[in-house]
Amino acid sequence: MLAGCSVPPVARMETIADTPRKRHVLIVDDNVSLAHFFQEILKLHGYEATMMTDATPALKFALTHPLDAILCDLQMPQLEGDLFYATVERSQPALARRFIFVTGVADEPRFQTFLSTVDVPVLRKPVPVDELLKEIERVTNG
Repeated sequence: MLAGCSVPPVARMETIADTPRKRHVLIVDDNVSLAHFFQEILKLHGYEATMMTDATPALKFALTHPLDAILCDLQMPQLEGDLFYATVERSQPALARRFIFVTGVADEPRFQTFLSTVDVPVLRKPVPVDELLKEIERVTNG
């Protein structure tokens, strides 16, 4: 070491491990505007939010990525929410317990029967933001 020179203290480098992982919510809704709205609200409240408007690729995503919650519409083209849920439940039961359904058709007989057999929150459209955030918080912390 040179005389008169001081070595600055080593700065602590922040690593990825030091940064807490944001809770990740998958939003599955064929209504693009509504799904985007949910995504923006969740991001504003500190969540990572992935939006998908087609349930088929969303199912592949759900089964291959770590998720803390799934916000899912019931009535969608090609793969409806009840079948999406049943597929997740068979392969990842713990993830199925972190579903929240968002729907405007909960009163239809087909969906009433399904919803009576599962123990997951159901939010009716239009969903109040405070209710959405409360359920997401409950599901991701439970």
